[in-house]
Amino acid sequence: QVQLVESGGGLVQAGGSLRLSCAASGSISRINAMGWYRQAPGKQRELVARITSGSTTNYADSVKGRFTISGDNAEKTVYLQMNSLKPGDTAVYYCNVNMRLVGGGPYATDYWGKGTLVTVSS
Repeated sequence: QVQLVESGGGLVQAGGSLRLSCAASGSISRINAMGWYRQAPGKQRELVARITSGSTTNYADSVKGRFTISGDNAEKTVYLQMNSLKPGDTAVYYCNVNMRLVGGGPYATDYWGKGTLVTVSS
């Protein structure tokens, strides 16, 4: 069993900041990458930021320079620092982890958190 626990969402005014965190637990053999996706009402889920086990990061163009992703491999936790938030950032943010489980064979699978709501008011 694997569990992803997200925290840090909430309501903030435009220009404000929030920090999301996601902790993975369970019979994890290896984490390849951790990241954040978001889905706004009526829109498709999109990648926000992702970090690999080698600390390579990539960001959506819309958040570059404002959001920073970081990870703690030992704690199996990923963070998303969101600054200069805009109303357009309002969405449910989902944690995503690509990992292999103990006894799960050589293939990695994507696991998803339940999501945390971020609302940015104008």
